Amino acid sequence: MEFKRNIIITGGAGFIGSHVVRLFVNKYPEYHIINLDKLTYAGNLANLKDIEDKPNYTFVKGDICDYPLMQKLMKEYKVDGIIHLAAESHVDRSIKDPFTFAHTNVIGTLTLLQAAKEYWESLPEKYDGKRFYHISTDEVYGALKLTHPEGIPAPFSTKASSGKNHEAYGEEFFTEETKYNPHSPYSASKASSDHFVRAFHDTYGMPTIVTNCSNNYGPYQFPEKLIPLFINNIRHRKPLPVYGEGLNVRDWLYVEDHARAIDLIFHKGKIADTYNIGGFNEWKNIDIIKVVIKTVDRLLGRKENEDLNLITHVTDRKGHDMRYAIDSRKLQRELGWEPSLQFEEGIEKTVKWYLDNQAWMDNVTSGDYQKYYDNMYKDR
Repeated sequence: MEFKRNIIITGGAGFIGSHVVRLFVNKYPEYHIINLDKLTYAGNLANLKDIEDKPNYTFVKGDICDYPLMQKLMKEYKVDGIIHLAAESHVDRSIKDPFTFAHTNVIGTLTLLQAAKEYWESLPEKYDGKRFYHISTDEVYGALKLTHPEGIPAPFSTKASSGKNHEAYGEEFFTEETKYNPHSPYSASKASSDHFVRAFHDTYGMPTIVTNCSNNYGPYQFPEKLIPLFINNIRHRKPLPVYGEGLNVRDWLYVEDHARAIDLIFHKGKIADTYNIGGFNEWKNIDIIKVVIKTVDRLLGRKENEDLNLITHVTDRKGHDMRYAIDSRKLQRELGWEPSLQFEEGIEKTVKWYLDNQAWMDNVTSGDYQKYYDNMYKDR
């Protein structure tokens, strides 16, 4: 079957990646979507049960650091686009094992870039019609000061602005011009990979795009992350470990809104440019936790704030950045994107999904999800 485009999406069995794969497979039946994932602990093919039999979808189990495999896939599928999401992404894990983060995030990205360069430069049309889109994080920018812990009016508003809670906790924001200043091994590895992507444009003329996103939340997130972990712990009345006083501030982006942004930027973004993708929502960790508790208790028929006593303050992690706040107005202004949900609406949808899909959560927390690949693909 001939397809209009052949696109590799790396990390497509992960949290953000599965949403991007689903969107592209369903929205573009004329595209062949190749989901390339190593299926490490956070990769879960059960996230994609609903599209795994679509004729324009192919799954390949593989490591982005495997250069011969990347060369083979480029040629075999005549790849003309790469959306690169595969990464080690948990800061706490990077503190314990920085080598793995450097290997996957830096060497893996470089391996993909070199394989794409080699294949695309071998074609008569060279780089014409090609695109390498690298998804990164706002953590590469470092940290901002918490100069207004009481909150001040934010300088921007969108559909995702949420009244009093849509406040800023400082005057500064990460923009596309903010200098990189990573603090953790994770953010340092992502910063390095970003630089390699830009270098391949500047040196070889490869059509690249980089985006830096804020914290994502929503369905199918591996439950080591704050929101799904706490939803599950509240349900089972387990402690909710909060770093320090819980005053660290993050911007929050609903994952389906992020997938929409990736779709838009892949097709209409300016080559060699950078776009920030955020939710226009700053929240202190402790305030998010209280919203999650209130929502879970209400949906489970418990008394309001019945589970506030589950909050357990623990020693803060090393090098914990105080405030991230991302300015996405460039994307809003140039391409017309903005979040579709207020944060409270997104949390409502997210909590409902996890409560309605307890079997998925149990499958993940038990480790059974790792058997899905063998069960579904051993005879294919």
